Amino acid sequence: MSNVDLQKIRKQAENHYRNGDFFCSEAIVKTIRDTFCPTMPDIVIAAASGFPVGLGGAGCMCGAVAGGTMALGLIFGRTEAKSERVTTAMRLSKELHDTFSKRHNCLCCRVHTRDMELGSPIHMDQCIAFTGEVAEETAKIIIRELKK
Repeated sequence: MSNVDLQKIRKQAENHYRNGDFFCSEAIVKTIRDTFCPTMPDIVIAAASGFPVGLGGAGCMCGAVAGGTMALGLIFGRTEAKSERVTTAMRLSKELHDTFSKRHNCLCCRVHTRDMELGSPIHMDQCIAFTGEVAEETAKIIIRELKK
């Protein structure tokens, strides 16, 4: 884990979004998957497709944070009923939520994009930056937790 380049993760996620390959949540899940669990099937990226633009365009929770939360679940989530792993995934997701919320005052996509035209340069710049930031923050959490 010491050889993971956080700036590279940030740039990869940003480029997936910037190049039009994926939206925020998908870009983060793909980047984290490719970095930490590359043998995981592509279907996990598809599972992130409903989250962009505040949960499918509804303007609610930031899709980047949703993607980061999904990525944390890929690494620390549970696959067996009643597994205690859920508490780890939930704790780390709350940490990601709180970090983003503290930096940007809320998680609401509608608030962050108020008065912006969807797809405009200012909208794209902000969302690309959020995507990179959340991918990097998610990777930091994963690296820290895997070292324990």
